Amino acid sequence: MKKTALVIMAAGIGSRFGGGIKQLEPVGPSGEIIMDYSIHDALEAGFDKIIFIIRKDLEKDFREIIGNRIEKIAHVEYAFQEMDDLPEGFSVPEGRKKPWGTGQAVLAARDLIHEPFLVINADDYYGKEGFRKIHDYMVNEMKEDGDVYDMCMAGFILSNTLSENGGVTRGVCTVGEDGCLTKVTETYNIYRDQDGMHASDNDGNPVPVEAGQHVSMNMFGLPAAFVKELEKGFPEFLANVKEGDLKAEYLLPSIIDGCIHAGKARVRVLETPDKWFGVTYKEDKPSVVASIRKLVEEGVYSDPLF
Repeated sequence: MKKTALVIMAAGIGSRFGGGIKQLEPVGPSGEIIMDYSIHDALEAGFDKIIFIIRKDLEKDFREIIGNRIEKIAHVEYAFQEMDDLPEGFSVPEGRKKPWGTGQAVLAARDLIHEPFLVINADDYYGKEGFRKIHDYMVNEMKEDGDVYDMCMAGFILSNTLSENGGVTRGVCTVGEDGCLTKVTETYNIYRDQDGMHASDNDGNPVPVEAGQHVSMNMFGLPAAFVKELEKGFPEFLANVKEGDLKAEYLLPSIIDGCIHAGKARVRVLETPDKWFGVTYKEDKPSVVASIRKLVEEGVYSDPLF
């Protein structure tokens, strides 16, 4: 059977979580963290190896809290996302405090990715369905040759991905009649109140969204060759960063959207009904703990998990 990898992006600094390392916060009844559940579901679906993308300064804590445990049940490799991992001719602008986004995160693992891979965020709980559907697609349907990148993504329903404690950022998707992505728009500060759904663009201008729309949760199934596309595009992105912009990010949804419009990618949207939850904000943790406990009580997961 075709080999597949799970790539977990865990290099974020947790700025909206009070400066703590939100990816390593225990949420399960036996001290499990959200990544434990993603890894469990990925291995159950058939993935063969785990690639953790972390910051070098987090390595010791990361290995102690999760890495050493997972190495006992799966093949594990590490990549390190750092601000100064830049193409020749570029340097970090003075005052920048964080790495360059999800596109650069995957690039950090460029020497480790040799097979179709699923990329996910470390601090998001996705449910089982997305892992199963993406693994099956990558093994049974994904074509790895030709001029067009064959990709897939888990299509979550927007209303299943909101936080009760503040706005969230999502890649809002437009899906064609053939079930493929035609457009993904990075959309900010999405929340719901008594007046309905609200969201804004990158400049803070209001934009319409609907509760039933598909959204990307950075859960993409990608061919190994796509890493070359990321390498090619990163210098072009950096060359167009406006002077003084210390927060510009090289983001996977935007990169994939560009490939779609250039005729270089086809992305099958695999709808998942699962409800997302995560620790976007510190106040999210109690509801995440309660949600995990409910899943354990329903028999979805065992306690302890591994």
